[in-house]
Amino acid sequence: MTNLTLEEIGRRARAAEVALRVLPTLQKNKVLTTSADYLLENKKILLEANEKDIELAKTNQMPEALKDRLLLTEKRIAQMAEGLRQIAELEDPVGEVLSMKQRPNGLLIGQKRVPLGVIGIIYESRPNVTADAFGLCFKAGNAVVLRGGKDAINSNQAIAGILQKALISCQLPADAILLITDTSHETAEEFMRLNRYIDVLIPRGGAGLIRTVVEHATVPVIETGTGNCHVYVDETADLAMAADIIFNAKTQRIGVCNACESLVIHEKVKDALLPLLVRKMKEKNVELRGDEASRRVCPEIMPACEEDWGTEYLDYILSIKTVKNIEEAIAHINHYNTGHSEAIITRDYENSRKFLDQIDAAAVYVNASTRFTDGFEFGFGGEIGISTQKLHARGPMGLKELTSTKYIIYGNGQVRP
Repeated sequence: MTNLTLEEIGRRARAAEVALRVLPTLQKNKVLTTSADYLLENKKILLEANEKDIELAKTNQMPEALKDRLLLTEKRIAQMAEGLRQIAELEDPVGEVLSMKQRPNGLLIGQKRVPLGVIGIIYESRPNVTADAFGLCFKAGNAVVLRGGKDAINSNQAIAGILQKALISCQLPADAILLITDTSHETAEEFMRLNRYIDVLIPRGGAGLIRTVVEHATVPVIETGTGNCHVYVDETADLAMAADIIFNAKTQRIGVCNACESLVIHEKVKDALLPLLVRKMKEKNVELRGDEASRRVCPEIMPACEEDWGTEYLDYILSIKTVKNIEEAIAHINHYNTGHSEAIITRDYENSRKFLDQIDAAAVYVNASTRFTDGFEFGFGGEIGISTQKLHARGPMGLKELTSTKYIIYGNGQVRP
């Protein structure tokens, strides 16, 4: 991709968006399946580009969790392609009529879904976001302007370039996806103020990135959040199930926002659960940091401090808090969580309902791992991010969250008296 000024990028994205907003569903789906084919056919190019990023990450001593986010493998490329195919199979939200009512004066007033327009996305070292973002934005009739992190610039350029070739092969504007190749902070902040071209801005990354975008953007922002996700083990829990779920939620992939960072345990099960959990966590060398009650059961648990209750580690570290009842658990979680994903392990139906009703988060689980908060796992064919705000979109952001609505009014000569 050639270096373009932000003005040029914005203008070209806006021009492409005009064509995309009226694109038939069949044509969208053809582009998505063609794009999937192109990714698989060019996986060697993608892996070579990613290797450059990985080598630089090693040189810069990037933490393992962040390096894992950056890494592309044949399996992950196949998952990107499958995500595009899933999006092609999903129902197109654009044009859906949400309501249609006739007023006493004869006006027929309806509301239907329409694309947002040009979506800007700022994200960190996860090159798969490039393909996911394009697929979802495109299916919802939007052009997308991407600004990834410098750590993944080679991977992002390779992916975006291949997707542009797929668009051209389908006789559609390559500018449906545009990548900002200047990764400087100055350009990023200028991008956040590109109101005349960008309709909405979505940050996807760590707390620092999200805070910067929220504080500096003049473009409307859909805020995606960090993940201090909890698992609460209730007094009636199946402890073997609890240990398996906690192990999966913590260790299946540590550098992701839906990984478990904090464990809350009812005091009646700590004596039975903690030794089992300590043994299991040793398999992955997870450092446990707990309160005094948990350390009395297992002295090898490190002492926790106040900061641990609210930290998204993105590492092999887990905090442990014991509580007297579910009310205390809910209060603790609602105080320290980031509104992302929370889980309860219980056999008690009433407690499960209380947890579902009273926990303030985008996704709340009963007897399942928080790792499922993901557009692919929810059947959305990928996601733009996990929205932790409460306006417009909340949770994994799929196709409908990338649309707006407009009113359509049919008349036969009415004038207002």
